[in-house]
Amino acid sequence: MTSGTGRHTALAPLLAPRLTPGPAAGLVPLRLLAWATALIVLLPVLALFFLALRGSGALWPHLRDYVLAEAATETALLLAGVGGIVILVGTGTAWLVTAYDFPGRRALAWALALPLAAPGYIVAYAYLDLLHPVGPAQTALRAWLGFARPVDLVLPDLRSLGGAILVFGFVLYPYVYLTVRASFLMQSGPALEAARVIGASGARLFLQIAIPMARPAIAAGTGLALMEALGDIGASEFLGVQTLTRAVYVTWATRGSVEGAAQIALAMLAPILLLLALEQGSRRTRELAGEMARPLRPRRLGVAAGALAMLACALPVLIGFAAPAGYLAVSAWLWLGTHGLPGELAALAWNSARFAALATILTVLAGFILAFCQRRAGADWPARLAQAGYALPGTLLAVGLLGLLAGLDAAITVLSVQGLRVPLLLLSAAALVIAYAARFLAIPANSIAAGYTRMPVVLDDAARAVGAHSFALARRIHWPMLRPASAAAALLVFIECVKELPATLLLRPLNTETLATYVYGEAARGTYEAGAIAALLMVVLGLLPTVLLSRVR
Repeated sequence: MTSGTGRHTALAPLLAPRLTPGPAAGLVPLRLLAWATALIVLLPVLALFFLALRGSGALWPHLRDYVLAEAATETALLLAGVGGIVILVGTGTAWLVTAYDFPGRRALAWALALPLAAPGYIVAYAYLDLLHPVGPAQTALRAWLGFARPVDLVLPDLRSLGGAILVFGFVLYPYVYLTVRASFLMQSGPALEAARVIGASGARLFLQIAIPMARPAIAAGTGLALMEALGDIGASEFLGVQTLTRAVYVTWATRGSVEGAAQIALAMLAPILLLLALEQGSRRTRELAGEMARPLRPRRLGVAAGALAMLACALPVLIGFAAPAGYLAVSAWLWLGTHGLPGELAALAWNSARFAALATILTVLAGFILAFCQRRAGADWPARLAQAGYALPGTLLAVGLLGLLAGLDAAITVLSVQGLRVPLLLLSAAALVIAYAARFLAIPANSIAAGYTRMPVVLDDAARAVGAHSFALARRIHWPMLRPASAAAALLVFIECVKELPATLLLRPLNTETLATYVYGEAARGTYEAGAIAALLMVVLGLLPTVLLSRVR
C-alpha cells in the first residue's frame, strides 16, 4: 500500500544510477550472497505458485465467474480513471511551477508533494466522515442553501467507483508531479527557451516540446501511482470498490481459502508486470536522454493569469492533503478534549514501532549487502529483483508468506517444539517483518547504490593492496562512508512500514493491533472520530519523508 507510500519512497529506484563492477567482479561467494539476499523478494512470489497449485481447484470456477471478473473490471476502470487524473494534475502543476512565476509559487512547489504524506486509506477515512450526509460539509451546505433535511439535498455518494477515482487521483498525483518536474528542471530549459525566442506560445511550448520531452517521466510517475492504487486495500474497501487486491483479502478472510487468495494474487501479477515494464522502460529512456545543465527560467505571469495558476496549484493540495488533514486535526482535538488520549495509543505506537524497527534493520542491512555485492562482484540481477519489490502489493506478499507460515507451523506442531502458541506468534511476527522488507527493499538498495557512485573505486584498490578482505572492506571503509545514505533510507523504510496496511492486516500476530490496523478497524465500524488521533499521528509521521523528497532536485 498503501503506503503508498507506497509508497512515495518508490521514487528512490528512479533516481539511482547503475553501478559499474569494481576490479573484483566475478567473485562467486559475493554473488551467492547477493542471490541469497534477493530471496527476501523472491520467496513470497515463489510461495504463491506452490500455494495456488496446492488448492483443489474447486473454488476456481466460482472465483473466475463471480469474483475475478467483477474485480478485474473494477480494477481496470479504477486504474484508467486514476491514470487520467494523475497525468493531468501532476503534469499540469509541474509545468506551472517550472515554467512560470506567480504568487506563492515557491511554497506551492513543495506543497504539491504533501498528499504523499497521508496514505490513501487515511484520506478516504477522513473524507467519508467529512462528506457524510450528516457530516459537517453537507450540513453546512444545506444550511447555506436553506435545506432542513439530508433528503432535501442529495449529493453523489463518495462510496462509489467515481469517488475512489477522485480520492486516489488527488492522493497519488505527486508521483507524476515529482518525476515530471525533475524532468522539466533537468532537460527542458535550452529547447524551451529557444522556442520562446522564435515566438512559440505557452500552449505550444507545453504540448509540442515539453510534453514529448517529459513523456518517459510521465510514464514512470504514472506507473508508480497505478502500482499504489492497485496495491491498496483500505481505501478500496472504505469506498466500496471491489478491486483485485480487496478480492484477495476477502477470499482469505471471509471464505477462509488461502489457496483461492493465492490464485487471485497470481492473476494480479499480469498488470503488475505490465506496470513494472512501463516504469523500467521509461527509466531506460530517461537514462539515454541524458541531462542538460541549465533549467528553464520561469516567466512572470500577469495578475489574472498568476491568480489562476496559483489556484490551479493550490486546489490539488487542498483536496489531496489540506482538507483531510485539517479535518483529522479538528476531529482529534475534539476527541482529545472530550475523551483524552486513547488508552491503547501507546500500545499501538509501540507495536507499530517495534515491527517497523525490526524490518528497517533487516531491510537496510539487506540493501547494503546487495549494493556492496553489485559494486564488488557485478551482481546486477539480485539488485534488480530488489527494485521490483516495490511493485508487489503488500497483499500479494502476505498471501505468499501465509503459505510458508502455515507450512512451518505444521512442521513445528509435528515436532512438538515448545507447543503451538508461542511459535505461531513468533512466526507471524517474522513473516510480517519479511513482508515489510520485501516491500521496501528497493529504498535502501538504491539509496546506498547512489552513495557508492560518489565513492571512488581507488579506495577498494588501496584496501585490497594491504590485504583487506571483503568483510573488512565493507565494515571498516564502506559502511562508515555510506552511513548518511543508510540513515536516510532507514527513516523512509521505518515510516513506510508504520503506514503499510495490507500486509499488516494479514500477517500481524493474534490480538495485536498497530496504528494502521486500528484506524482501519475504526473506519470499518464507522466510528471515525475514535481513530482520528491515530490517523493524524500517521499523517504527521508521513510528513517527514515527504518534505525530504520534495527537496530532491
